[in-house]
Amino acid sequence: MKYLLLALGLYILYQFIFKLVIPVYLASRKIKKGFREMQSRMQEQMQQQQQQQSGYTQEPNTAQPDTKHKAGDYIEFEEVK
Repeated sequence: MKYLLLALGLYILYQFIFKLVIPVYLASRKIKKGFREMQSRMQEQMQQQQQQQSGYTQEPNTAQPDTKHKAGDYIEFEEVK
């Protein structure tokens, strides 16, 4: 009887480890890896956006001499009803 209970206990322990503990461990590792990848992608995108924004702020500074309009290029008017 003692060996039967020991065998049953070992079987339950085996099932617990291989059907619950290991799958939960593997799933948590996979989820953590996914979060790390997503975080790194977000950081890359933020860096790209910052680079693009810094590029946009630099372009108007180089275009300032061209923004001066000659007389007659722009006519201001009001719409009459």
